[in-house]
Amino acid sequence: VRVEESGGGLVQPGGSLNLSCTVSGFTYAIGWFRQAPGKERLGVICLNRASRLSYSADSVKGRFTVSVENAKNTWYLQMNSLKPEDTAVYYCAAVPCDPQGMGAAQNWGQGTQVTVSS
Repeated sequence: VRVEESGGGLVQPGGSLNLSCTVSGFTYAIGWFRQAPGKERLGVICLNRASRLSYSADSVKGRFTVSVENAKNTWYLQMNSLKPEDTAVYYCAAVPCDPQGMGAAQNWGQGTQVTVSS
């Protein structure tokens, strides 16, 4: 499974962004990860499109949602009420996903930069 992220950019605090993850191949679940400068890459949210089960890290709960458009094999990360601490490179990846968390990713895309700043 190969993935390609897009949709990042500069947004003011409190604003919104919608990231896209275009998938080549089939996966039941996609997870979104982010990596801030000097920090490790962390999983923040995932969705299993078969079970409809999902996981959200506490840091994004209630602000980020993930969805999938099956006809386009494209997954989306809707980010609302963005904060400066959300600034990072965002990656998507095919992963196991359940309400307890997400598993390890096998293949990574190039990522897309999200910067939250006034």
